[in-house]
Amino acid sequence: MKQKTIVFTGGGTAGHVVVNLALIPEFLKDGWTVHYIGSHKGIERQLIEPLDQVTYHSISTGKLRRYFDKENFKDPFRVAKGTLQAIRLLRKLKPQVVFSKGGFVAVPVVTAAKLCRIPAVIHESDYTPGLANKLAFPFAKKVLATFPETVKYLPEKKAEWVGAVIRDELFQGSRTKGFERCKFNNQKPVVLIMGGSSGSQKLNDIIRKNLPHLLKSFQIIHICGIGKVDQSIQEKGYCQFEYVKDDLKHLFSVTDLVVSRAGANSIFEFLALRKPMLLIPLSRQASRGDQIVNAESFKKQGYARVLEEEELTETNFIKELENLWKEKDDILTKMESFKSEKSKEKVIEIIKNA
Repeated sequence: MKQKTIVFTGGGTAGHVVVNLALIPEFLKDGWTVHYIGSHKGIERQLIEPLDQVTYHSISTGKLRRYFDKENFKDPFRVAKGTLQAIRLLRKLKPQVVFSKGGFVAVPVVTAAKLCRIPAVIHESDYTPGLANKLAFPFAKKVLATFPETVKYLPEKKAEWVGAVIRDELFQGSRTKGFERCKFNNQKPVVLIMGGSSGSQKLNDIIRKNLPHLLKSFQIIHICGIGKVDQSIQEKGYCQFEYVKDDLKHLFSVTDLVVSRAGANSIFEFLALRKPMLLIPLSRQASRGDQIVNAESFKKQGYARVLEEEELTETNFIKELENLWKEKDDILTKMESFKSEKSKEKVIEIIKNA
């Protein structure tokens, strides 16, 4: 029997990669040949290249900015170049299907798939679709959504709600390893603070300025972003990381509360892991506002408290974190009503039948 081949794409942020990381092992287990098309220097390269049995290919990509920048004039040429590169790759690899998680690098890949007559499946994680996915929708065979409400924003004949795809490995953490990794104990609750793959300098500063107060009540795991670790801080009960990959499951196993941005993949993982969360979404000035909508959806359902970036001050942060701790039992009760829809299995079936 001829071995089947799949091409994954998506990048720019970790959120555009984690669903692929959840799906890739399943296709390898089923005997598929797996390739990944990403950018030259994006975070997807760091996350995917180390994987066994997965071949990484890089192409040119534009950023598709919504604001004026002289680089905007160069981006169409970069996207065109990336599309030609993707066409050459797809003709060489001859995959049965392309799966896209979105991000700027995915646009030339999905476009090339259409031109090569290869079915492409897109997964949209956020409540409202991003610009890159909107541009790619016409070239896809199916468009899948995490939030049921998102379907109304998608092409009617292609849209399907599948729910959140969660990485199985996150449920396999060891509390012993988590405590050892951070040199913590079980005497105080643990707060995991993460400002996205690039970190949040404003949040980092607030945490560090208020460590003496925070450490009276909590132990702090601080994932602060690449290049943002402050080596001068060596406080008991405070553990810093630039970025965490393999050990994340162990850190989650000891975590009682999460403070995070509101990327859809992350917040659904917190929900599946039953971690009450304080969400600080990216502002509309720094994004298209998707995280704000994601956060408000979770707040409405009782899964999270929300603190807007514009309202993020030392006083408000401490107040919201303390309120989250007081409300954690009510939030956990509401989280118990969330049921997995076997989303990963559903997505795999759709991809294989595309």
